[in-house]
Amino acid sequence: MTQETIPDFTDTELWTIGQTLRERYGRDIETQIGDAEIRLFPEDRTLTSVPAVVWSERGANFVVFKTGRGRYRAQFFYRGFQQYGTGREEYDDLALCVTTLLQVQSDHIRKEQLEPVDPGPRAKN
Repeated sequence: MTQETIPDFTDTELWTIGQTLRERYGRDIETQIGDAEIRLFPEDRTLTSVPAVVWSERGANFVVFKTGRGRYRAQFFYRGFQQYGTGREEYDDLALCVTTLLQVQSDHIRKEQLEPVDPGPRAKN
């Protein structure tokens, strides 16, 4: 099976991401454009290089992967071992992808702030 060449983000797609971030944060957010290696399908043994847009805001790092023409994935992370997805494998609407990513991260922060902190074994004695 021949691997489809995944096109770079178009100017329109980059505008969509930028505009969505402006609406969320009330100002321009610096983004970086690059490539990332991911498994396009769970059964893949090899990684595929795909275009990616990355930004950091309020202690979190965000990435949107372009997995095909009009297809996207997204995740946010704090450290390498703290990676979170949106609960959806792939999107065909970039604005929905970015909006969902921002909402899931916001919900994650809210949940962490509401959870009681375990004081550890010493405090229980």
